Amino acid sequence: MQKSSTCSFMYGELTDKKTIEKVRQTFDNYESNCFEVLLYKKNRTPVWFYMQIAPIRNEHEKVVLFLCTFKDITLFKQPIEDDSTKGWTKFARLTRALTNSRSVLQQLTPMNKTEVVHKHSRLAEVLQLGSDILPQYKQEAPKTPPHIILHYCAFKTTWDWVILILTFYTAIMVPYNVSFKTKQNNIAWLVLDSVVDVIFLVDIVLNFHTTFVGPGGEVISDPKLIRMNYLKTWFVIDLLSCLPYDIINAFENVDEGISSLFSSLKVVRLLRLGRVARKLDHYLEYGAAVLVLLVCVFGLVAHWLACIWYSIGDYEVIDEVTNTIQIDSWLYQLALSIGTPYRYNTSAGIWEGGPSKDSLYVSSLYFTMTSLTTIGFGNIAPTTDVEKMFSVAMMMVGSLLYATIFGNVTTIFQQMYANTNRYHEMLNNVRDFLKLYQVPKGLSERVMDYIVSTWSMSKGIDTEKVLSICPKDMRADICVHLNRKVFNEHPAFRLASDGCLRALAVEFQTIHCAPGDLIYHAGESVDALCFVVSGSLEVIQDDEVVAILGKGDVFGDIFWKETTLAHACANVRALTYCDLHIIKREALLKVLDFYTAFANSFSRNLTLTCNLRKRRWFSMANAL
Repeated sequence: MQKSSTCSFMYGELTDKKTIEKVRQTFDNYESNCFEVLLYKKNRTPVWFYMQIAPIRNEHEKVVLFLCTFKDITLFKQPIEDDSTKGWTKFARLTRALTNSRSVLQQLTPMNKTEVVHKHSRLAEVLQLGSDILPQYKQEAPKTPPHIILHYCAFKTTWDWVILILTFYTAIMVPYNVSFKTKQNNIAWLVLDSVVDVIFLVDIVLNFHTTFVGPGGEVISDPKLIRMNYLKTWFVIDLLSCLPYDIINAFENVDEGISSLFSSLKVVRLLRLGRVARKLDHYLEYGAAVLVLLVCVFGLVAHWLACIWYSIGDYEVIDEVTNTIQIDSWLYQLALSIGTPYRYNTSAGIWEGGPSKDSLYVSSLYFTMTSLTTIGFGNIAPTTDVEKMFSVAMMMVGSLLYATIFGNVTTIFQQMYANTNRYHEMLNNVRDFLKLYQVPKGLSERVMDYIVSTWSMSKGIDTEKVLSICPKDMRADICVHLNRKVFNEHPAFRLASDGCLRALAVEFQTIHCAPGDLIYHAGESVDALCFVVSGSLEVIQDDEVVAILGKGDVFGDIFWKETTLAHACANVRALTYCDLHIIKREALLKVLDFYTAFANSFSRNLTLTCNLRKRRWFSMANAL
């Protein structure tokens, strides 16, 4: 509070001198203006701010105050080139700016001091690998060397999703290309896989500069420790998976044996799926994500088995020793059934014809799917010994896979609809209760209406049960958040300390009222103070409506000033669905007795909209 409003204490060597002079002149001339200015934190980290200056004038048009607003715009400016980033590329400096500004996007969003509401969809939680699912290690990003990237920053999260997608692409295409040999003369596939290899190579470089979580839960940012950890864990597998095996196969004069060897080595890329498995535990709490994951695993296994099934048929259909066709092979039988038989070209000395590769893949996938889910239909069947052995092994794997994956589908759906089932069970119990005890129709309809409306708002969550799980300090924080509307709207709570608010918050109760519900009956003891958060209520005295209460109103009794317990002189009935926050007399008096300073402020500033202790009298003159 003793610093200059010009923020001169945050100027640095790169702060523009002309901008500094404009800021000074704006204050001297009592003007309104806005600037983009470069300021420095205590650790000498440069930050770009959008600074707005607005003079506040009194009734005599005299400036008595300046309102200065700062918005962090570092993300939208060019990364600053200082001594620690000289010689870096533009991409590298932008990456550093992103990693050092973890909360930039949140700071750019205007936020109300009194209420901040966070709403995240379940899909967003699933897609965002590094924010809500990963633990928040610190409120601010830890200090890291310039070339080190935080493993939970936005850039690394996006990069991980790119690698995840390319890994699944590799898991699908590598077995297909190895089995069907589709790349020898296809430049497009070669270029695409070369790009994937380059991205995997860049991923290795980034992993040497990415923090990780140590055994004690701390973020390790020491470059030496990062390199040693990566070399001990995934470096060898990542290196083998990104070697450009396809470049060897692109040459026409490569020996067939060497080409086949390098094609087989491409299967090493499937080991990258182990990197994916580390992230799967983040999704296991979502039933829909688990269901999709299980179906994808089943399809992936069927795809791999289809590639192996075709490779067996392709190996056995032509006997290279005798140069004859094997009529028992499933490929030969398939070729006859679809009208594309194999034929021998005497001039070239090779076998030609047969189904297309697309048809062969579809047929292989069809056979593996039917074998994994059922016992097959017989139109494509194993005939040779090798094919039968593979089919037996596939059916054993399929039975286990089928039982594991599809056996859990029912459980997953039950978990997904557990709340719905509990809701219908509760409704059935209430209907049986009302029918058994012959509750009047009007009251029965009110009961059912109340239960349905309450469930729609609370989704069946037992607030008291959740709060009982939390420790005392956390429970108080949650209660302060739940009652924030009451604390923020009523001036009686503005001078309350944090401890006083926490003590009050744990004593508040939230009730939901349906239209027609009576909160107070005439003659009933008034033992609670009620704050209306939403909805409308009516106060009825002697069959006359004397008041209408709405959001922000307070009714009850000023029992902190009275020694006796009051009797309600009127009925209070809900006109619409209402949310009321109430606090009992004993609980409020206990807090007021302990916090005496707050008790005086509360008694002076709280105004009851409707005091149920006092009757309202209407004179004949007023009536006329």
